[in-house]
Amino acid sequence: MFENRLAKLYKHLSKQARRQSISCYRIYDKDLPEFPLIIDVYDDKVYLAEYRAKHHLTEEEHEQWLNESINIISKVLNVADEKIYLKERKRKSERTDQYQKTGEEKEFFVVEEGGLKFKINLSDYLDTGLFLDHRITREMVRKESTDRKVLNLFAYTGSFSVYAAAGGAAAITTVDLSNTYIQWAKDNFELNGFMDSSKYHFIIADVLQYLDELKLNSFDTIVMDPPTFSNSKKMKDFLDIQQDHVELINKCMLALKPGGILYFSTNYTKFVLEADKIQASTIKDITKQTTPFDFAGKLKRSCYKLIK
Repeated sequence: MFENRLAKLYKHLSKQARRQSISCYRIYDKDLPEFPLIIDVYDDKVYLAEYRAKHHLTEEEHEQWLNESINIISKVLNVADEKIYLKERKRKSERTDQYQKTGEEKEFFVVEEGGLKFKINLSDYLDTGLFLDHRITREMVRKESTDRKVLNLFAYTGSFSVYAAAGGAAAITTVDLSNTYIQWAKDNFELNGFMDSSKYHFIIADVLQYLDELKLNSFDTIVMDPPTFSNSKKMKDFLDIQQDHVELINKCMLALKPGGILYFSTNYTKFVLEADKIQASTIKDITKQTTPFDFAGKLKRSCYKLIK
């Protein structure tokens, strides 16, 4: 059952990926309840995430099931076992291990997307370093960045910032709370030859506090893709995106120049945008427009384009 489903998906999606010159894409996303896996291709490597579901298997049986699943993935995708990187994902009440290091030497690879290079890690962090579902949104930002001042909030590894630099942005400010991710963002800039420190600024800060320090009308474009919840010890306040999105968005609106654009995205599946409380001249839901072919029908995020 799993082999047939995977073979069908891979045949269809790999063809589309080749046609669009895309080498990093999703193949399988928990399509069958009995196989709660996510399978992504990153060039010649495979990222396999297992979502621990309730099952009645013993540890030994589970291990056997997982090994058999990996054998099928190896066979269908024609990739060696050692190029399949397995990660177990559990539902966390706290995301405290998001930045935790294993103490071992990290294994990084460089992949390409949209003619740009990105550093990824398939084994040591909560996520790989490149969110594949925002491929189209990043391209939108690149096309609109020429001569604009861009601010990237909750920037993670700075992929939106790299696209903005490639689009000829006049200045880019990349903000994240994590030292690790800000350094990763700097590495991504260097990989692409974007080295001008007078144009590209990297800030380690709590976004909730940072927004209060911004001057009015100082940016042309803001990208904001916050976590659903965050209670990091480094943060002054607890973040709940449903509860806090109006305040966050309105603070961004103050920082934007008239006519400026905010791209706002959230992975919260029950998210409801309180549009009547938001001080924007235009609010457009671009979720469908920014859904890539490999996430069609499976995307659990919302994306909005707001204009001041």
